[in-house]
Amino acid sequence: MKTLLMTSVLALSCVSAAAQEKKLTIGGYGEAVMTRNFYSQSFNRYKKPENYANDDSHGRFDLPHVVLNLGYDFGHGWTMGSEIEFEHGGNGTAVEIEAEEAGEYEAEVEKGGEVNIEQFWINKAFAGGKFNVKMGEIIVPVGYSNAHHEPNQFFGVYRPEGESTILPNTWHQVGLSLWGRLKDWRYEAQLLSGLNSESFTAEDFVHYGATSPYEFKVANNYAVAARVDNYMVKGLRLGLSGYYGYTFRNSLRTPGAKYDDVHGALGIVALDFTLNRWNWLVRGNVDYAHFADADEISAYNQANWTHHKYQDGNPHHYTNIGSHALAYALEAGYNVMPLMTRRQAGAGQSLWLFGRFEHYNTMASGTYASMYKHTKRYRAAVGVNYSPVKQITLKAEYAYRFFEKPNNSGLAADSPLYKQPYNNEPSVSIGVTYTGWFM
Repeated sequence: MKTLLMTSVLALSCVSAAAQEKKLTIGGYGEAVMTRNFYSQSFNRYKKPENYANDDSHGRFDLPHVVLNLGYDFGHGWTMGSEIEFEHGGNGTAVEIEAEEAGEYEAEVEKGGEVNIEQFWINKAFAGGKFNVKMGEIIVPVGYSNAHHEPNQFFGVYRPEGESTILPNTWHQVGLSLWGRLKDWRYEAQLLSGLNSESFTAEDFVHYGATSPYEFKVANNYAVAARVDNYMVKGLRLGLSGYYGYTFRNSLRTPGAKYDDVHGALGIVALDFTLNRWNWLVRGNVDYAHFADADEISAYNQANWTHHKYQDGNPHHYTNIGSHALAYALEAGYNVMPLMTRRQAGAGQSLWLFGRFEHYNTMASGTYASMYKHTKRYRAAVGVNYSPVKQITLKAEYAYRFFEKPNNSGLAADSPLYKQPYNNEPSVSIGVTYTGWFM
């Protein structure tokens, strides 16, 4: 009897320990990459492309993202999630050469600390998860790359270039989210602080607008974001997302009265899809953004530029801004592992051969569009993804970034009116990534 009692107590203890373990979740993802770029790395290569056509290639090693996820289930529908991210090694500051500021060296604040808290939220689930309320630092799921930013959600060594350029990525802000899943539909609506138009640029559009150099995020303006995904067709997901909010005055400065009618309204709409069937994995997206008052805000930003004698240390940008931005992309991969012998195709293994094409333009239209022809870019890539186990992927790709050739209308190359074409930008990249839950 004593032995039986001790066995029962031990069994109950094990069950209790297992239940506690299920409450805590630990996971993450990470990327280590190497690239050789077969084009000039000069900051001035777009201003006088003919001077840099024969420059040497250059290489880079990087840790784009290393992330630790921690979650906990408190019970009664209450859960917590967090994501701690180290970008490019985790430094809070970096030295850069500013192409838009005559090639000057600048030490810039990249984020508000050495470690970036990309997510920290509390969620309350109702009706078995059909309706949820989430509060805290949350992902803004506008565009494919923000909703699906883990390295196993794209084929390339780096995140999709177009969306990662024109939009914040990964876009995260403190806010309130209402979301859930109803049969074949997933929905989400968010209330957020607005972006900051002082951080918009010609070459990156609104990419830096969600960051803050302060210990807090200024919230003079508010914005809304929404996303809906449909899963009715087997293996197919269709997504529609959007964003709208004012961006001007969302800083610590107070503009003069002449800017009373300037709001910097930003509207974004994005369509994306994923098809995973018949050993094919196909993804695509189209993103379009409109930025109102682009000319007025460009003039305002330039009047308060970084190296003005009264603005030393200004963390924002001195650059013109476009009124529209565009990005679209399509990638397709075929898993050849099932074609091999059963002995070679082990459980969890995959071998994807893929191709990708994308176009993006951060200055698709606006008063200053003719000054920034190099922001209209195309990129084609082919490569391979091999996963020896489900959580780990080895990646390799050859990419070719190219630009439209100017219309010289028969002008000779030595004519003073002749416009030199931009040099194409090929590269080779390899990387290793992991994505998964440890417990």
